[in-house]
Amino acid sequence: MRTPTRLLAAALALAALSISLVACGNSDDSDPSTLTVGFVVDPSWAQIPVAQRAGTFDKHGVKVKVVNFPSGVEALQALAAHQVDVATAADVPTAATLTRSPSLRVVGDGSRWQGSRIVARRSAGIATVADLAGKSVGTPLGTSAAYFAADTLAAGKVDAKLVQVAPQATVTAASQRNVDAVSIFQPYQAQVVAALGGDAIELAGGGYNQHSLYLATDTATTRKAAALSGFFAALDEAGAQLTARSADALTAVAEATQLAPDLLQKVLPEFDFTLQLRPDLAPQLTALATWAQTQGSIEKSVALPDYGPLLDSAFLKQGN
Repeated sequence: MRTPTRLLAAALALAALSISLVACGNSDDSDPSTLTVGFVVDPSWAQIPVAQRAGTFDKHGVKVKVVNFPSGVEALQALAAHQVDVATAADVPTAATLTRSPSLRVVGDGSRWQGSRIVARRSAGIATVADLAGKSVGTPLGTSAAYFAADTLAAGKVDAKLVQVAPQATVTAASQRNVDAVSIFQPYQAQVVAALGGDAIELAGGGYNQHSLYLATDTATTRKAAALSGFFAALDEAGAQLTARSADALTAVAEATQLAPDLLQKVLPEFDFTLQLRPDLAPQLTALATWAQTQGSIEKSVALPDYGPLLDSAFLKQGN
Protein backbone atom coordinates (compact mmCIF):
# COMPACT_ATOMS: atom_id res chain seq x y z
CA MET A 1 0.00 0.00 0.00
CA ARG A 2 1.44 3.38 -0.94
CA THR A 3 1.64 6.33 1.42
CA PRO A 4 -0.95 8.90 0.30
CA THR A 5 0.47 11.90 -1.57
CA ARG A 6 -0.67 14.37 1.03
CA LEU A 7 1.15 12.46 3.78
CA LEU A 8 4.33 12.32 1.75
CA ALA A 9 4.08 16.04 1.00
CA ALA A 10 3.65 16.82 4.69
CA ALA A 11 6.64 14.69 5.56
CA LEU A 12 8.84 16.39 2.96
CA ALA A 13 7.68 19.83 4.07
CA LEU A 14 8.52 19.18 7.71
CA ALA A 15 11.90 17.70 6.84
CA ALA A 16 12.67 20.72 4.67
CA LEU A 17 11.60 23.03 7.48
CA SER A 18 13.88 21.27 9.95
CA ILE A 19 16.89 21.54 7.63
CA SER A 20 16.01 25.17 6.92
CA LEU A 21 15.96 25.95 10.61
CA VAL A 22 19.37 24.42 11.09
CA ALA A 23 20.79 26.20 8.07
CA CYS A 24 19.70 29.47 9.64
CA GLY A 25 21.49 28.59 12.85
CA ASN A 26 24.58 26.57 12.02
CA SER A 27 26.81 25.43 14.86
CA ASP A 28 28.84 28.30 16.30
CA ASP A 29 32.47 27.22 16.01
CA SER A 30 33.66 30.65 17.18
CA ASP A 31 32.30 30.16 20.72
CA PRO A 32 33.66 27.02 22.42
CA SER A 33 31.05 27.32 25.20
CA THR A 34 28.08 27.08 22.81
CA LEU A 35 26.59 23.84 21.49
CA THR A 36 23.94 23.62 18.79
CA VAL A 37 21.96 20.46 19.51
CA GLY A 38 19.71 18.60 17.09
CA PHE A 39 16.89 17.26 19.29
CA VAL A 40 14.48 14.55 18.16
CA VAL A 41 11.20 15.47 19.84
CA ASP A 42 10.83 12.27 21.82
CA PRO A 43 10.82 11.45 25.56
CA SER A 44 13.88 9.26 24.89
CA TRP A 45 15.99 12.42 25.19
CA ALA A 46 13.81 14.13 27.80
CA GLN A 47 16.91 15.26 29.70
CA ILE A 48 17.30 18.13 27.22
CA PRO A 49 14.01 20.00 27.88
CA VAL A 50 14.31 19.26 31.61
CA ALA A 51 17.80 20.78 31.76
CA GLN A 52 16.63 23.75 29.68
CA ARG A 53 13.69 24.51 31.93
CA ALA A 54 15.71 24.13 35.13
CA GLY A 55 18.60 26.32 33.90
CA THR A 56 21.00 23.42 34.44
CA PHE A 57 22.96 24.09 31.25
CA ASP A 58 23.75 27.61 32.49
CA LYS A 59 24.75 26.16 35.85
CA HIS A 60 27.37 24.02 34.14
CA GLY A 61 28.68 26.82 31.94
CA VAL A 62 27.37 25.72 28.57
CA LYS A 63 25.07 27.60 26.17
CA VAL A 64 22.73 25.25 24.32
CA LYS A 65 20.81 26.10 21.16
CA VAL A 66 18.20 23.44 20.38
CA VAL A 67 16.83 22.66 16.92
CA ASN A 68 13.95 20.15 16.71
CA PHE A 69 13.82 17.21 14.29
CA PRO A 70 11.09 14.61 13.66
CA SER A 71 13.52 11.65 13.65
CA GLY A 72 17.15 10.72 14.17
CA VAL A 73 17.66 10.26 10.43
CA GLU A 74 17.21 13.99 9.79
CA ALA A 75 19.14 14.99 12.91
CA LEU A 76 22.10 12.85 11.83
CA GLN A 77 22.06 14.36 8.35
CA ALA A 78 22.45 17.79 9.94
CA LEU A 79 25.22 16.51 12.21
CA ALA A 80 27.17 14.96 9.34
CA ALA A 81 26.94 18.33 7.55
CA HIS A 82 28.27 20.08 10.71
CA GLN A 83 25.08 22.11 10.94
CA VAL A 84 24.77 21.04 14.58
CA ASP A 85 27.43 20.05 17.13
CA VAL A 86 25.41 17.31 18.82
CA ALA A 87 22.47 15.23 17.64
CA THR A 88 20.15 12.74 19.26
CA ALA A 89 19.38 9.52 17.40
CA ALA A 90 18.43 5.94 18.15
CA ASP A 91 20.88 3.11 17.61
CA VAL A 92 19.54 1.95 14.22
CA PRO A 93 20.11 5.17 12.20
CA THR A 94 23.32 5.72 14.16
CA ALA A 95 24.75 2.39 13.01
CA ALA A 96 24.02 3.31 9.39
CA THR A 97 25.28 6.90 9.60
CA LEU A 98 28.64 5.88 11.07
CA THR A 99 29.35 3.80 7.96
CA ARG A 100 29.15 7.02 5.91
CA SER A 101 30.49 9.54 8.43
CA PRO A 102 33.19 7.80 10.49
CA SER A 103 34.46 11.11 11.90
CA LEU A 104 31.33 11.34 14.09
CA ARG A 105 31.44 9.93 17.60
CA VAL A 106 28.83 8.41 19.90
CA VAL A 107 29.36 10.37 23.11
CA GLY A 108 26.49 9.18 25.29
CA ASP A 109 23.68 6.65 25.69
CA GLY A 110 20.93 8.79 27.14
CA SER A 111 18.25 6.19 27.82
CA ARG A 112 17.04 2.69 27.11
CA TRP A 113 13.40 2.25 26.10
CA GLN A 114 11.56 -1.00 26.63
CA GLY A 115 8.13 0.21 25.57
CA SER A 116 8.22 -0.37 21.80
CA ARG A 117 4.94 -1.72 20.45
CA ILE A 118 3.24 -2.27 17.12
CA VAL A 119 -0.06 -0.42 17.44
CA ALA A 120 -2.76 -2.09 15.34
CA ARG A 121 -6.47 -1.61 14.71
CA ARG A 122 -8.76 -4.21 16.21
CA SER A 123 -11.22 -3.34 13.43
CA ALA A 124 -8.64 -4.68 10.94
CA GLY A 125 -9.05 -8.10 12.54
CA ILE A 126 -5.82 -7.88 14.53
CA ALA A 127 -5.54 -9.25 18.06
CA THR A 128 -2.08 -10.85 18.01
CA VAL A 129 1.21 -10.50 16.14
CA ALA A 130 0.21 -13.53 14.04
CA ASP A 131 -2.81 -11.57 12.77
CA LEU A 132 -0.46 -9.10 11.08
CA ALA A 133 0.18 -11.67 8.33
CA GLY A 134 -0.61 -10.05 4.99
CA LYS A 135 -1.26 -6.69 6.66
CA SER A 136 0.48 -3.32 6.20
CA VAL A 137 2.56 -1.80 9.01
CA GLY A 138 3.37 1.89 8.62
CA THR A 139 6.76 2.95 9.95
CA PRO A 140 9.58 5.37 9.11
CA LEU A 141 11.94 3.01 7.29
CA GLY A 142 15.55 3.01 8.46
CA THR A 143 14.67 3.91 12.04
CA SER A 144 14.55 2.01 15.32
CA ALA A 145 10.78 1.73 14.93
CA ALA A 146 11.20 -0.12 11.64
CA TYR A 147 13.78 -2.43 13.18
CA PHE A 148 11.44 -3.23 16.08
CA ALA A 149 8.65 -4.08 13.64
CA ALA A 150 10.93 -6.28 11.53
CA ASP A 151 12.35 -7.99 14.63
CA THR A 152 8.88 -8.64 16.03
CA LEU A 153 7.58 -10.03 12.74
CA ALA A 154 10.66 -12.22 12.28
CA ALA A 155 10.39 -13.62 15.80
CA GLY A 156 6.77 -14.55 15.14
CA LYS A 157 7.54 -15.81 11.61
CA VAL A 158 4.92 -13.42 10.26
CA ASP A 159 4.96 -12.01 6.73
CA ALA A 160 3.65 -8.45 6.75
CA LYS A 161 4.51 -5.43 4.58
CA LEU A 162 6.42 -2.49 6.06
CA VAL A 163 5.20 0.75 4.48
CA GLN A 164 7.02 4.09 4.64
CA VAL A 165 5.13 6.55 6.85
CA ALA A 166 6.82 9.65 8.29
CA PRO A 167 6.70 9.97 12.11
CA GLN A 168 4.37 12.98 12.09
CA ALA A 169 2.01 11.18 9.68
CA THR A 170 1.50 8.02 11.74
CA VAL A 171 -1.56 9.25 13.63
CA THR A 172 -3.31 10.16 10.37
CA ALA A 173 -2.22 6.94 8.64
CA ALA A 174 -3.59 4.81 11.48
CA SER A 175 -6.82 6.71 12.18
CA GLN A 176 -7.73 7.08 8.47
CA ARG A 177 -6.99 3.38 7.90
CA ASN A 178 -4.26 3.97 5.33
CA VAL A 179 -2.37 1.15 7.08
CA ASP A 180 -3.49 -1.66 9.36
CA ALA A 181 -0.90 -0.97 12.06
CA VAL A 182 2.03 1.31 12.84
CA SER A 183 5.39 0.92 14.52
CA ILE A 184 6.65 4.24 15.82
CA PHE A 185 8.65 5.70 18.69
CA GLN A 186 7.39 8.12 21.30
CA PRO A 187 5.66 10.53 21.51
CA TYR A 188 3.89 9.37 18.33
CA GLN A 189 3.21 5.89 19.70
CA ALA A 190 1.19 7.31 22.58
CA GLN A 191 -0.59 9.71 20.23
CA VAL A 192 -1.62 6.86 17.91
CA VAL A 193 -2.96 4.86 20.86
CA ALA A 194 -4.93 7.89 22.05
CA ALA A 195 -6.29 8.61 18.56
CA LEU A 196 -7.49 5.03 18.02
CA GLY A 197 -8.99 4.76 21.49
CA GLY A 198 -10.74 1.44 22.01
CA ASP A 199 -9.79 0.30 18.51
CA ALA A 200 -6.09 0.26 19.45
CA ILE A 201 -4.24 -2.91 20.37
CA GLU A 202 -0.57 -2.77 21.40
CA LEU A 203 1.54 -5.74 20.33
CA ALA A 204 4.89 -6.57 21.92
CA GLY A 205 7.44 -8.95 20.50
CA GLY A 206 11.04 -9.57 19.50
CA GLY A 207 13.97 -8.82 21.77
CA TYR A 208 14.89 -5.27 20.79
CA ASN A 209 15.14 -2.38 23.25
CA GLN A 210 16.03 1.02 21.83
CA HIS A 211 19.25 2.79 22.85
CA SER A 212 18.78 6.57 22.62
CA LEU A 213 22.17 8.01 21.75
CA TYR A 214 23.97 11.34 21.64
CA LEU A 215 26.47 11.90 18.82
CA ALA A 216 28.94 14.73 18.25
CA THR A 217 31.08 16.03 15.39
CA ASP A 218 34.86 15.77 15.43
CA THR A 219 34.95 19.58 15.69
CA ALA A 220 32.85 19.53 18.86
CA THR A 221 34.87 16.77 20.53
CA THR A 222 38.14 18.60 19.90
CA ARG A 223 37.23 22.29 20.18
CA LYS A 224 34.29 22.13 22.57
CA ALA A 225 35.33 19.41 25.00
CA ALA A 226 34.56 21.51 28.09
CA ALA A 227 31.13 22.41 26.74
CA LEU A 228 30.37 18.75 26.07
CA SER A 229 31.38 17.82 29.61
CA GLY A 230 29.13 20.57 30.97
CA PHE A 231 26.31 19.46 28.67
CA PHE A 232 26.42 15.90 29.99
CA ALA A 233 26.76 17.02 33.61
CA ALA A 234 23.52 18.95 33.12
CA LEU A 235 21.85 15.95 31.46
CA ASP A 236 22.95 13.74 34.35
CA GLU A 237 21.13 16.02 36.81
CA ALA A 238 18.09 16.16 34.54
CA GLY A 239 18.03 12.36 34.36
CA ALA A 240 17.84 12.19 38.15
CA GLN A 241 14.83 14.53 38.07
CA LEU A 242 13.16 12.34 35.47
CA THR A 243 13.78 9.21 37.47
CA ALA A 244 12.26 10.92 40.50
CA ARG A 245 9.28 12.03 38.32
CA SER A 246 9.54 15.59 39.65
CA ALA A 247 6.69 17.94 38.76
CA ASP A 248 9.04 20.39 37.02
CA ALA A 249 10.54 17.59 34.91
CA LEU A 250 7.08 16.38 33.91
CA THR A 251 6.06 19.90 32.88
CA ALA A 252 9.22 20.37 30.82
CA VAL A 253 8.70 17.12 28.88
CA ALA A 254 5.00 17.83 28.38
CA GLU A 255 5.78 21.23 26.87
CA ALA A 256 8.50 19.83 24.60
CA THR A 257 6.57 16.80 23.32
CA GLN A 258 3.00 18.14 23.50
CA LEU A 259 1.98 15.01 25.41
CA ALA A 260 -0.54 15.36 28.22
CA PRO A 261 0.99 15.09 31.71
CA ASP A 262 -1.24 12.15 32.65
CA LEU A 263 -0.07 10.29 29.54
CA LEU A 264 3.56 11.05 30.37
CA GLN A 265 3.03 9.55 33.82
CA LYS A 266 2.49 6.25 32.00
CA VAL A 267 5.18 6.72 29.33
CA LEU A 268 8.19 7.94 31.34
CA PRO A 269 8.50 4.82 33.53
CA GLU A 270 9.24 2.86 30.31
CA PHE A 271 12.65 4.60 30.12
CA ASP A 272 15.91 4.08 31.99
CA PHE A 273 17.36 7.61 32.01
CA THR A 274 20.74 6.63 33.46
CA LEU A 275 23.39 8.34 31.35
CA GLN A 276 26.01 5.83 30.25
CA LEU A 277 28.12 4.53 27.36
CA ARG A 278 29.08 0.88 27.67
CA PRO A 279 31.45 -1.10 25.42
CA ASP A 280 28.78 -3.72 24.67
CA LEU A 281 26.98 -1.10 22.58
CA ALA A 282 29.55 -1.67 19.81
CA PRO A 283 28.52 -5.25 18.93
CA GLN A 284 24.87 -4.20 19.10
CA LEU A 285 25.54 -1.48 16.51
CA THR A 286 27.26 -4.08 14.34
CA ALA A 287 24.18 -6.33 14.53
CA LEU A 288 21.88 -3.43 13.62
CA ALA A 289 24.08 -2.41 10.69
CA THR A 290 24.13 -5.98 9.43
CA TRP A 291 20.31 -5.96 9.48
CA ALA A 292 20.29 -2.61 7.67
CA GLN A 293 22.35 -4.18 4.88
CA THR A 294 19.70 -6.85 4.43
CA GLN A 295 17.09 -4.09 4.13
CA GLY A 296 19.05 -1.99 1.67
CA SER A 297 19.53 0.91 4.07
CA ILE A 298 23.27 0.22 3.85
CA GLU A 299 24.79 -1.10 0.64
CA LYS A 300 25.82 -4.74 0.97
CA SER A 301 29.23 -3.86 -0.47
CA VAL A 302 29.96 -1.43 2.38
CA ALA A 303 32.50 -2.71 4.92
CA LEU A 304 31.09 -2.11 8.39
CA PRO A 305 33.37 -0.16 10.75
CA ASP A 306 34.71 -1.31 14.08
CA TYR A 307 32.21 0.57 16.22
CA GLY A 308 34.28 0.28 19.41
CA PRO A 309 36.65 3.19 18.62
CA LEU A 310 33.66 5.31 17.59
CA LEU A 311 32.36 5.33 21.19
CA ASP A 312 33.85 8.22 23.18
CA SER A 313 32.89 8.34 26.87
CA ALA A 314 35.43 11.04 27.78
CA PHE A 315 32.73 13.63 28.38
CA LEU A 316 30.66 11.59 30.84
CA LYS A 317 31.13 11.47 34.59
CA GLN A 318 33.58 8.81 35.74
CA GLY A 319 31.81 5.47 36.07
CA ASN A 320 29.16 6.13 33.41
